[in-house]
Amino acid sequence: MSTHAAARVAAPTRREQILREAARLFAERGFHGVGVDEIGAAVGISGPGLYRHFPGKDAMLAELLVGISERLLEGGRLRVSEDAAQGDGSPEALLDALIEGHIDFALDDRPLITLHDRELDRLRDTDRKRVRRLQREYVEVWVGVVRALYPSLAENRARVTVHAVFGLLNSTPHLARPDALPGRAATAALLHRLARGAFAAAEPS
Repeated sequence: MSTHAAARVAAPTRREQILREAARLFAERGFHGVGVDEIGAAVGISGPGLYRHFPGKDAMLAELLVGISERLLEGGRLRVSEDAAQGDGSPEALLDALIEGHIDFALDDRPLITLHDRELDRLRDTDRKRVRRLQREYVEVWVGVVRALYPSLAENRARVTVHAVFGLLNSTPHLARPDALPGRAATAALLHRLARGAFAAAEPS
């Protein structure tokens, strides 16, 4: 099992439980619509007990948005390094792995997508700039892989296409009620086909 896979099956820590419930509540009601007492109740501790883990809601929001940007970048770089270590890896297989990793995020962490869209501007300037920097680096990981698979694709065209694919994959919070979506495997397969189709369509004819 890879390090990435092992991290996914490890039991969540108390901090992770708090962050997961904070993300859900912030996404449902908005950052200012949720109090620390409600977050505490969701994980079975008192509101003041949260301050043993976080200095306040602002710190939770920052850790959620900075943290997911870091995890996406680390996951992308890990896939690239694992592919390089194989020696005979293919750009197509690597792009598929990147797409699969981002689909996992888009299906399993939908509240974080909503949070990013609604609450990014609430972060301190330093945290917001850090999120943007991490996101740019993540895009460039994809651009390198896409251009290796489609060498005729100009860098700027590849970058635009990567952003468009992210928009496609990150649309999951807006598709329908969670119980109205197809099964997870079917949804993941559909998103994967759509993403690969977008990259293929971007290649000059």
